[in-house]
Amino acid sequence: MIPDFNIYSGKRVLVTGHTGFKGAWLCEWLLGLGADVHGLALPALKPSLFFALGLERRMKHAIQDIRNAHGLEHAIHDVRPDFIFHLAAQALVRVSYREPVLTFATNTLGTAHLLEAVRVANLPCTIVVVTTDKCYENDGRPRSFKENDPLGGHDPYSASKAATELVVASYRDSFFSHGTDVALASARAGNVVGGGDWAEDRLVPDCIRALSEGKPIPVRNPDFTRPWQHVLEPLGGYLLLGAKLEQARQKKSAEEIARYAQAFNFGPGPDANRNVRDLVEQVLHYWPGTWHQIHQEKHLPEAPLLSLAIDKAKQTLGWKPHWNFAETIHQTVSWYRDYFAHAHKSDTPSMIDFTQKQISSYSSSLSS
Repeated sequence: MIPDFNIYSGKRVLVTGHTGFKGAWLCEWLLGLGADVHGLALPALKPSLFFALGLERRMKHAIQDIRNAHGLEHAIHDVRPDFIFHLAAQALVRVSYREPVLTFATNTLGTAHLLEAVRVANLPCTIVVVTTDKCYENDGRPRSFKENDPLGGHDPYSASKAATELVVASYRDSFFSHGTDVALASARAGNVVGGGDWAEDRLVPDCIRALSEGKPIPVRNPDFTRPWQHVLEPLGGYLLLGAKLEQARQKKSAEEIARYAQAFNFGPGPDANRNVRDLVEQVLHYWPGTWHQIHQEKHLPEAPLLSLAIDKAKQTLGWKPHWNFAETIHQTVSWYRDYFAHAHKSDTPSMIDFTQKQISSYSSSLSS
């Protein structure tokens, strides 16, 4: 455990979206840090990492739609967390085309509901709001986005997350200004992979579903480039950012709070900015099979190039990525292979142990 993470031991930590892929990994990590973990989210789907880890029995949680402002206000009042990691979201680009109003209501207005609930409760706490690398205005030029680049988004998902960043900045400047009892930051991560993701229209889950059924992997855009990273990389960044914010808040240092109460990119090293073809072929290196290209609907465009600059997180937080592209895919495929070998029918101690070992392996690299 790195020293900064000791701050979570014994603290009430609320994770919204805890039934999702990233949320479940974060809850497992926080439980290992000795935190009193609470969750608010929509019901988990099956299969899911949440059920594979038996988290419904191992943490306190409630079903809550963040579009319900009144319900969210009551939940915040009841839990009164020391930390909030806000991950609840409609997180799929293609779903946002089918459900644009739901996407804006969940991602943008839902975040406003959460921050308003904290304000109304007069709750001293540290908050990390998770958005996305897609919140930037992307003109397709080959460059890495920095935190001070213009926000935007052509698809409803990206636009909703850009708007979420504006909501966070507005609440920080209007109500949680430096020196108050609330420290608020946002985190922008790249394309995250790892064991236990079963979402529709995501590349790795599509790979695993096909391979587990002995079918070719369907690939829409083999030449699209994304900043691929293992889920533990940005989660480590969120935990470090939360710890730095809380340390500054406890000192009541307006200068230190201002240093960390900002937006931060958490992306992989340069070697992981790979196209879809590279990722699929790396998956097939660890789980043999084939792939084929499928038709991409013309009315559902996605940005062909996406990359994040992570200098700010390195210099300000002392964070950096630790697993290269090959290790990221190896750890991801290993999780699924173990799942299908031992625990695909129900949650078992084997999947908890395997997941904890991956967290421990990653955590040991943080001090290097």
